[in-house]
Formats: sequence, structure tokens, C-alpha cells
Amino acid sequence: MGFDERATPVAGRDYPGTYQQLVAWFPDDQSCVDYLAKLRWPQGFVCPACSAEQGWRTHRGLWMCQECGRKTSVTAGTIFHRTRTPLSTWFAAIWFVTATRNGVSAANLQQIMGFGSYETAWAWLHKLRRAMVRPDRDQLLGVVEVDETWVGGRSHGPGKDGGGTDKTIVMVAVERRGQHRLGRVRLASVPSTNKENLLGFVHRCVAEGSTVHTDGLPTYRHLADEGYVHKPVNISASSAPAHEELPGVHRVASLLKRWIEETLHHGISGKHFDYYLDEFTFRFNRRTSHRPGLLFYRLLQQAVAADPHPLSVLTAAEQRKSDFS
Repeated sequence: MGFDERATPVAGRDYPGTYQQLVAWFPDDQSCVDYLAKLRWPQGFVCPACSAEQGWRTHRGLWMCQECGRKTSVTAGTIFHRTRTPLSTWFAAIWFVTATRNGVSAANLQQIMGFGSYETAWAWLHKLRRAMVRPDRDQLLGVVEVDETWVGGRSHGPGKDGGGTDKTIVMVAVERRGQHRLGRVRLASVPSTNKENLLGFVHRCVAEGSTVHTDGLPTYRHLADEGYVHKPVNISASSAPAHEELPGVHRVASLLKRWIEETLHHGISGKHFDYYLDEFTFRFNRRTSHRPGLLFYRLLQQAVAADPHPLSVLTAAEQRKSDFS
């Protein structure tokens, strides 16, 4: 099992292509540790304390830095930090999470893995969600649609929708790649549709110089002065319906709402909402991959770069605040 960052990972060589291969490759913790080491340090060991690149394995399976003498394990500082569960069990859970097209709920994972408590399955899923989106990910490029949608909650009265409800406001940005093709997506919740939130979302998620299609909301007009080619559409004055003027964001919003309803059964806590959006983003941006092992590989890559997030942090966490909110 070699790893070549310059080449596209190959099933059966860089990652297991089937569940049967998963079981064969990772029968014990040592095989999992060796695999994680290659993912965390593809070019060789790097000390997490001093960044030195020279070290060796101790007889207890730890890595010792030649420069500062610190000992570390491959799981230290990752979502697997101090886990008491065999890594092979973690690998199996990650396989089921990534191999299932729309994901699994905590209740589903508890049943599949035979966990003794719902809390365990819930915590594992939230640890994985925090690894699904890299904080240093690339911005969207080219032609990008941007709009806001409202998710969850219930209307306060008949005929009320959108801003007249207690739903969560979700910003959506999606690349257009041809007339009927979509590229990558970015999502984030915002507390309101004021200038700071709307323009902040665009600046965070879309590269300057891109062509940005929005509705006719006056706030978006500032984009033309801030490094973007702005293409507004006055939906109310258009002869075409909104889903035809901005097809990408409407398609993504529809899929997001369906995913929440069918997979999570509306069971989303407001303070964790952005992490559910991260999971949807992870899945949508890899929707063309028909190889479950590749998603398993990508999530493990990001899992060894993510912070531990112990249960006390997960249960006490407030909704993530983005730079623009």
C-alpha cells in the first residue's frame, strides 16, 4: 500500500475498494496505525511540536522527534485522540458513513455498529463532520451563483414563508460548469441578510474576478466594486421563474432540504447546524465519485488533520460563527 500525492489514489492500492478489502486490510490496530501514519505524514514523519522532519519509531509504537525529543502517536491531536475504541471499529464506521450515498443518522449508525448508546454514535458523527471540510479549502472560481434559502423551522402563520418564519437562513454558492452542469458548492448559515453577512459570505467563498450571478437584492450591487463581475437578475420582473434564472442555487437548496428530511429526519440541532452543512458539502462535491473507498480515503486524510473535539466540547459547542457573521 504505497501513497503517491502526485497521482490519483487507486482502489486496491491506496485504499480498499470494497468492504471485504477493508476488513482484510485492517484486521487490527497496528494495520490502522500504519495506514494513518502514511496519510498524516505522506513524506515522512513531521514533529507536531517543532516541525522537525527527523525521528524514529520507539518499541512502544510512538514516534520520537530527533530534534526536540517529543514522543507522539499518529492519533495524537486528531479526532482519534485518546480513543479507547479499536481503530478498526472507527474505520468500519467511516466506511459506512462514506459508502452510504446520503449518509446515516446517529440512530442508523448506532444500529449498524451495535453501539451501546445513541450518544456514542452522535459524537462519532459530529467528530467526522468536523473533518469533512478543510478550513483552507480553495475558493469557488469562474461563474458562480449566489443566493440565500431558508431551511427548517415552521411558518408562524398561513401564507408566511422565507423571512417570515423561524427558519435558518442558509447562504448557497455554486459553480456553473456549462449549461446544465454544476461544480463545487459552499454553504453557511447567517443570522440575517444584511450587507455584512451577504457580502462577507461571497468574499470568503468566491475568488475575486469571478462572475457572480445573484438576484436583484440591492446589497449585492456592491460586488461590482469589490473585484467581481456582478450579473444580477430581477426575479420579480423576469418572465422566467426563479429556478430557471438561478438554477444552480435552487437545485442545491432543494437537494439540501431533501437530504435533511430523508436522512436526518429534520433532527438537526441549531447550534450544530453549520456542521450538517459541512457534511452535505462534502457529499455534494464528491457526488460524481462511484468509489466508496475514495471517499473513505479522503475523509481519513482530513480526519488526521482535524482537532480532537472531545464529547464535552461537542455537547457544549455553540453554532460555529464564521468570519462574516
